Amino acid sequence: MALPTTSATSTATATAARSYALPMAAMTSLFFLFGAVTNFNGVLMPYLKDVCQLTDFQSSTVSVAFFGAYFLMSLPAGVLLKRLGYQRGIVVGLLIMAVGALVFIPAANSRVFGVFLLGLAVLGAGITLLQVAANPYVSVLGPASGAASRVSLVGVANNFGGTLSPLLGGLLLFGGSEVLKAQLATLPVAQRLSQEAALVKGPYIGLAVFLAVLAGIFAFLKLPELETFADEEVSAAAEALPARTSALSYPHLVLGVVAIFLYVGVEVGLGDYLIRFGEAQNIGQLSGFTQALVRSLSVATNWAAALFGQAPAPIDTTVGFTKAVGAVLVSSYWFGSLVGRVIGIPLLSRINARYALVLVCAVALLSVAAAVLVRGETALWLVVLCGLCNSIMWPVIFPLAIQGLGAFTKQGSSYLIMAIVGGAAIPFLMGAVATYAGGLRVAFLIPALCYAYLLFYALRGYRVR
Repeated sequence: MALPTTSATSTATATAARSYALPMAAMTSLFFLFGAVTNFNGVLMPYLKDVCQLTDFQSSTVSVAFFGAYFLMSLPAGVLLKRLGYQRGIVVGLLIMAVGALVFIPAANSRVFGVFLLGLAVLGAGITLLQVAANPYVSVLGPASGAASRVSLVGVANNFGGTLSPLLGGLLLFGGSEVLKAQLATLPVAQRLSQEAALVKGPYIGLAVFLAVLAGIFAFLKLPELETFADEEVSAAAEALPARTSALSYPHLVLGVVAIFLYVGVEVGLGDYLIRFGEAQNIGQLSGFTQALVRSLSVATNWAAALFGQAPAPIDTTVGFTKAVGAVLVSSYWFGSLVGRVIGIPLLSRINARYALVLVCAVALLSVAAAVLVRGETALWLVVLCGLCNSIMWPVIFPLAIQGLGAFTKQGSSYLIMAIVGGAAIPFLMGAVATYAGGLRVAFLIPALCYAYLLFYALRGYRVR
């Protein structure tokens, strides 16, 4: 009887292992979506600046509307998930995002910037609910020994989505067919802007349909019931009540919250303003490398634009820097983050992670400082390099910040998640400086200061005391 028992046990084990494959694939698709929707804002900001005739300061509220939801919705999302459960919470989050995407239709028809911001805010609220649900779900969806691998996998999917969306978005919003460009050029300014505003409807209608279908899939999926997300285990050391009364009593956690705030802010700010920074360089002739890169990616992704009913012509690289060229550089910036994540995660298990953090912060600081001092295409590629440096900052800063918190670990983690609102604040500050205090070149000193603080945290601020 031993043989059948062993066989049955093996079969049950294999079945249990296989049962996580479909839920994990579904979660991975969500993280791909997070990256795609979030990083599309890097293309959307300069697009809305032109269509709605905005200043840099006004266009910076794109990030404020989107990332402000992380701060405002994080706690309500947790309460809502307790009532709905994680699976239904994901469905609701997807439907909220679909509503936000549909708001872009009246926004494009009216060309009122406030309506665009409303759509972005609703999208941000939906994605916040999804993030609050999906992150802990992935961490417990399977054996505890594989948690790090699962988190790494969805992180790569997030970066991959974030790399593709600005590339495709640039083709849809800035590429355009030669016939369409010629037609728009003959129209009065008001009519031309209205026609250009209509270009955004296709991508967001497609997004709304995709989100609705995905919500339907999640509604009918038989996901494992993970109702009991256990609180973190209380160690013997933690059983003795600490002298401190709050996570905020730990200086390294407070400094870590600031570090996460600035890291997310600088990562988003550089991506959002890369196109505008490129325009400020007045580049009339691109290097052979950049032209080849832009042309190859343009040809490779044109087929995807057809899914949205458009067939853009290949990007013209002979006229120097354009928004379409900039969209490719934005995609390259996020691709650097993807490459760094894929390479960096296994390396961090073999080397001292804090030393790696010191290195990437120093390189990023020098790169941004040099980008401010030099001009032309070199300045742009120095900013793109920062994407590679950013890749390992979150997975290193976060554990350093919660180290030694004991019973206050969960509270400290909550503060760190809320610090994602830096993605709203830093771009907003950069927009204000660019408009009212010296232009884009001066505004890019803000990311340099952010990296300087992150370097300080890597050198001294992380110490538990």
